Order: sequence, then structure tokens, then C-alpha cells
Amino acid sequence: MGKTKSEILQGTLDLMVLKTLHAMGPLHGYGMARRIEQISEEVLELNQGTIYASLVRLLQKGWITAAWGTSENNRKARFYSITARGLRQLREQTENWERIAGVIGRVLQL
Repeated sequence: MGKTKSEILQGTLDLMVLKTLHAMGPLHGYGMARRIEQISEEVLELNQGTIYASLVRLLQKGWITAAWGTSENNRKARFYSITARGLRQLREQTENWERIAGVIGRVLQL
């Protein structure tokens, strides 16, 4: 039986973007989407609209910054980096996600 692509739970994409930037350093949107798909073992599928909506939200909140650069295929691309505020938010969201995942795990064991 093959794996099916999964929908991303609301609110989790921003957390995954912050974590990816923290772990990998500056990335452009396409590279970030492909990295998240790769880590999910292709269970998640991100289209450009989804990832860029998250990046716009995170920029507006001041959790990431953006700067123009050149991609690995020599194209102009916007590279995103996590800010100090973004790091604080990543810590808070990670703690919250771990707490919620623990609760859901306990409920599913009933």
C-alpha cells in the first residue's frame, strides 16, 4: 500500500518553516518546501502558494528576514533567515506542540 500525501495541520507549517531555517540556515522558498517534503519522507506536499503564504506571515511578524541572493541554479531568489524573535517563537511553539502531542497520544491510548 502506497503512502498518500497528507494535509498539513493548521498552524504547523509556520513551525516547520522556523525549524527548517534554524537547522539549515538561510534558504529560498522553493528549497525550503523541498526540504520539508524530504524530511517528511514525501508524506507532506507543499505547493508554492502554501509556503509563500507562510513566509509572508512570518515576515510580517518579524520572525524571519529576507534578502535577495543567487540560487544554486544561478537565478535571483529571496533567501529567508530566522530572527532572534523567531527563535523565541520557535522555542515557545515547540514546547506547545510537544505538550499537545503528548495529550493527543494519551487520549488515543484510551
